[in-house]
Amino acid sequence: MQLRISWPAGRLTATLDDTPTARALARELPLVSSARTWGEEVYFDTGVSVPRETDARQVVAPGTVAFWTDGDALALPYGPTPISHGDECRLASPCNVLGRVDGDPRRLASVRDGDPVRVELTDG
Repeated sequence: MQLRISWPAGRLTATLDDTPTARALARELPLVSSARTWGEEVYFDTGVSVPRETDARQVVAPGTVAFWTDGDALALPYGPTPISHGDECRLASPCNVLGRVDGDPRRLASVRDGDPVRVELTDG
């Protein structure tokens, strides 16, 4: 499953694994939300509420597509957050891992707090 995520200054695609959370998110697409930034992470509300999966992780690789169950939000880290140790991507709490951003996740650096973000399924 592939997503297109777009905001005023750019867009990217992400490839999702077949997980219960990814399927729940796909059922609600397309969606438009308001971006929030936290260090080098972009996150935004999805309106989707799912339980934390058993393999949820707090420290992930840059470009991981994660779902923050505590905030019903998609979380897209591309570098350190305020609670990271060194250069790691440490999320606010354990998140369900959905997949990976295609290409360079640092493109997310152009997202500004409050930007409108659109998430949709692609045919790719």
